[in-house]
Amino acid sequence: KKHNHRLVQSWGLIMDRRRFIRSSLSAAMAASLPVSNALAQMLVHKPTQVPGDIDAITGDGSEITLAKAAVQELSDSLKGKLVLPGSSAYDEARTLLSAAYDKYPALVVQPTGAADVQRAVEFARENSMLLAVKCGGHAAAGTSSCDKGMQIDLSQMRHARVDRAAKTARVAGGSLLGELDHESMAHGLVTTAGSVSHTGVGGLTLGGGFGRLQRRFGLTIDNVLEIDIVTPDGKLRRVSAQNEPDLFWALRGGGGNFGVATSFLFQLHEMQRDVVTGFVVYPLAEAKQILSFYAEYAETIPEELSLGAGVGARLGQEPGAAMFFVWSGDPADAEKYIAPLRKAGTVVAENVQKMDYVAVQRSGDIEDTRTFTGHMKSGFFNALNQELIDGLVDNFEAHPDRATRFGFGRMGGAIGRVGSSDTAFSQRDANFSMLSFVSWKTGEASDEHIKYINSHWSHAAPFLTGFYVNDYFDQTQEMVNGTYRDNFPRLLKVKQQYDPTNLFRMNANIQPG
Repeated sequence: KKHNHRLVQSWGLIMDRRRFIRSSLSAAMAASLPVSNALAQMLVHKPTQVPGDIDAITGDGSEITLAKAAVQELSDSLKGKLVLPGSSAYDEARTLLSAAYDKYPALVVQPTGAADVQRAVEFARENSMLLAVKCGGHAAAGTSSCDKGMQIDLSQMRHARVDRAAKTARVAGGSLLGELDHESMAHGLVTTAGSVSHTGVGGLTLGGGFGRLQRRFGLTIDNVLEIDIVTPDGKLRRVSAQNEPDLFWALRGGGGNFGVATSFLFQLHEMQRDVVTGFVVYPLAEAKQILSFYAEYAETIPEELSLGAGVGARLGQEPGAAMFFVWSGDPADAEKYIAPLRKAGTVVAENVQKMDYVAVQRSGDIEDTRTFTGHMKSGFFNALNQELIDGLVDNFEAHPDRATRFGFGRMGGAIGRVGSSDTAFSQRDANFSMLSFVSWKTGEASDEHIKYINSHWSHAAPFLTGFYVNDYFDQTQEMVNGTYRDNFPRLLKVKQQYDPTNLFRMNANIQPG
């Protein structure tokens, strides 16, 4: 009996303890309920409720009405968000880097992964909708958004993961270049990745991909091993040199003509963090002399030196000529290649410094002229002859109400070691690229400034071998086809195979028929 009594007492103590624990937990849970509810609200996906039918347009501009039930079904199927006019998320998504474009899509899809991209592409195809894809929003012609069509905004798909042993980086399709640079350089690795950190990886890569390391490591497309892409039929494909090689070939230089890239696998290269960078400025009166020196000197430089030259006048500042550089080799060797720049003309100002490469890649972010309202031109040249230099300098005009610039970049090196037909990018034999632009205060009249740049560009046009499809602006269809040169017939066949209805047309478009 005593034994039984002790058991009862022990069981009572256990039950009392359990009741205490339960009551304590209940109190704690009750106290934390608001926080728990808030967390639950964050974790539970809430599809956007569609208020009614939506007016939209097709790719050819025809008016259509999207039924409320169909759009709601799209919204319900997404892990990401369907964003409609009237919300702050909508205004953020539709806003592009250039203030010249103020477009209002009928709806915006913000995917969180490839499955959402597939659903968005299927919906756009089924309804023949005008379709735009936004990664970084840098598209010079404003093609990252559209009026009354669908915009796929990839801003929720940003991630870069480096495999140090394999020297590769897997990068989500909506990522910005700064994420790739930041993650890879942490391992002492890099690849060619533009010159402005908030540029989208997808747009830059598909068109070719220039950058400060292009002569040393090639174009961005020369470092792509695999691409995951949602094609117009809604299929997710992993393409490479071994898998669907024709599509892989076309994606490397053919722009956004073939679908939505959701992931890239890049080859990386060993490089130290510190580079030597800077500029040397000269009087405008010596511009011809400086550009002539540049044309000759740039032909002799090693591949570790990225060297550009140009003429410009910023708003409220005196115009001048300049050469600018990044030396990515041994910092101890930099001065040997920088010193000749000081002898090219009268030095008005100079800046030479050792700098972290990732910081260099961010250094142009604020000054990116495409953040202003403006107009731009781009092209490739085999050589910078005196007639070209004279025409550009003699017809350069500074203006108190605009920023006006043109500049050259050196190609060659690793770029030229890839055959012109090995990728869709055909300008492998070009030795120089040129970018020309004007920008003015948003809201001011543009006619005078656009008339100027078109007139100025006419002095470069006779020497062009083509233009850069990522800087597509106002080129004619004949110019688009011509810039692909001998690669155009093959590109056309790939376009006809994968996108026969031209769903992806907001680009330097390869028209399927």
